[in-house]
Amino acid sequence: MKDNKIKEIENIVRERLACSAHNMDHVMRVYRMCLHLVQGEEETVDMDVLRTSALLHDIARVEEDEDKTGKIDHAIKGAEMAEEILKELGFDKEFIGKVLHCIRSHRFRSQEKPRSIEAKIMFDADKVDVLGAIGIARAYSLAGRYGEPLFKKVNMEEYIQQNLMGGKEQGRIRDISLHSPNIEFENKMKKIPVLLHTPKGKEIAEERLNYMQDFFLRLEKEAEEW
Repeated sequence: MKDNKIKEIENIVRERLACSAHNMDHVMRVYRMCLHLVQGEEETVDMDVLRTSALLHDIARVEEDEDKTGKIDHAIKGAEMAEEILKELGFDKEFIGKVLHCIRSHRFRSQEKPRSIEAKIMFDADKVDVLGAIGIARAYSLAGRYGEPLFKKVNMEEYIQQNLMGGKEQGRIRDISLHSPNIEFENKMKKIPVLLHTPKGKEIAEERLNYMQDFFLRLEKEAEEW
């Protein structure tokens, strides 16, 4: 694929994204992480599919964030939007199908799980970006946007039943103001490494998770010190 096509896709995505935690900075970090995770993979990777998928994976994030019904899944909606974009840019059906699988399978709650090596790499790259210092920064950026407290101590079993749709760990949050970054860490972030597919992804995730664990332990200590 010529670089001008990639640049065209990048420009389309840049115009669509406005959410502070899922903006173009996040997209480009995922894009670069995808390129990093490819290194050392024994299986042949279609770099055009991977690069395109990385750029388009959150194309419907704004639609999901603005949806008050909880029915829009940005992975599914994003695949629909990406299909239209790629058709207009002249990509063939087989290529588009591979990209759509990567997009549909990139999130925790997706019914469609990553099957291709490109989808597995993109899944890992996206999840790594919610960990470590950058993950903490993103969590608090989002917390500030929705008025979440800095720290909130809860009984996780009760919280899941009361504030997550379906009473499931990965259910969508009902009331974001009752959430907090430390709850997000306990419910989601700390479980990421075991879900990853690539050796490099797992290694990076473990190191970043250790950093976050220390941060939230320190935060809890300071929040309850006096």
